[in-house]
Amino acid sequence: MGKVLYETNPTISALYQDAEKVLGYDVGALCFEGPAEQLNQTEYTQPALLVTSLAALQLVQNGPLIPAAVAGHSLGEFTALVAAGAIGFSEAVGLVQKRGKYMAEAVSPGSGLVAAILGLSEAEVFAVCKEAGKLGIVAPANLNSPGQTVIAGEKVAVERALELAKTRGAKRVKALPVSVPVHTPLMQIAADRLKKDIDRLEWSDLKVPLINNVDAKALLSADEVKVSLVRQLPSSVRWQETIQMMWAMGITNFIEIGPGKVLTGLVKRIVPEAETWNIFDQESYEHVLAHVA
Repeated sequence: MGKVLYETNPTISALYQDAEKVLGYDVGALCFEGPAEQLNQTEYTQPALLVTSLAALQLVQNGPLIPAAVAGHSLGEFTALVAAGAIGFSEAVGLVQKRGKYMAEAVSPGSGLVAAILGLSEAEVFAVCKEAGKLGIVAPANLNSPGQTVIAGEKVAVERALELAKTRGAKRVKALPVSVPVHTPLMQIAADRLKKDIDRLEWSDLKVPLINNVDAKALLSADEVKVSLVRQLPSSVRWQETIQMMWAMGITNFIEIGPGKVLTGLVKRIVPEAETWNIFDQESYEHVLAHVA
């Protein structure tokens, strides 16, 4: 991911070199060549995704596309904060590296499980998690779109929640290849560690509002952002409410920046009337410019 941008844009290849200085390893080589086993470990996945997304963001930042607001799904909130001017590139990369490390160390390998539930309402998923919670920690992690919720927690409790979801009529339940049960109370230890690193950095008030994961609320002050990022790790990502809030603000064009089109699909499920776009390389950027700018 990101290889074409790296090879064709000197400014973006310089970003990867800056990231290497922060991370202590060649993140470009990891993104382009693997090994996949390392790239799939959250302490490496997170910086790799962030740098790739920030490379795509670099295409946008000096052009005519000015956001009315920004948002990001979980890790993506850090890209959104760079876009809004709250934090610099190097600081974000270093912070995300620590975030991944703390998350990986917060739970024993193999003890957690992440799974998707399709076809149940948000209220039904909360009820299922409450019932299964008698066996351990399980919580709605990502409230993604109508009828699509990701749950996470301790393996035995998540497995019980999936059984209960089937009895309630879920269309589909599926374990996901995610190594850490993020956005559950199991991440409170990681959040407490991350808070110290967040507090050490210099933050700026935002140039445009961030609609945050935790509350689906528009934030502009650096102090609010710092608190929100700490709360984010053990709390649900309220993505459906986030998009609904942006739509209520009068935002009709949603541009997903970075690899993949998952969020674009979710936006369409939440607000079918929305115009959605993706920017991941020069060609896609020029396509968006031709239709939006």
